[in-house]
Amino acid sequence: MNHAIIAVAGLFLTFTVSGVEAAEASYPNRPIRFIVPFAPGGPSDFLSRLVGQKLSESLGETIVIDNRGSVGGVVGFEIAVKSPADGYTLLLAANSLLTINPHVYKKLPYDPQRDLQPLTQLTSGGNVVVVHP
Repeated sequence: MNHAIIAVAGLFLTFTVSGVEAAEASYPNRPIRFIVPFAPGGPSDFLSRLVGQKLSESLGETIVIDNRGSVGGVVGFEIAVKSPADGYTLLLAANSLLTINPHVYKKLPYDPQRDLQPLTQLTSGGNVVVVHP
């Protein structure tokens, strides 16, 4: 099972794909679940709703935003990775959740390199570290 990812300002949108099912001419023929591993009302939620609206208009299908805020986004990632690889589950993920979590948590229910594959980057942004001299 291979799942894809879409990036956003350090965030990636991932979605489950299966070569044959996702390539069917009738895709999509049911609502698409958009998992956001952050609390509702924040910047990631706002962005996912903007993207979801445009995807819905473009694909002609409903995009359901599913906020699954948790420590390090682990719950949202686990739900996405365990979803069928049929192109009907999207996951918004921060770069940090993909790169740092494997080094912070001893055991994750997913392997970002094995279970997820980049799909697209939605935004980008800079980081600044400031310390007192």
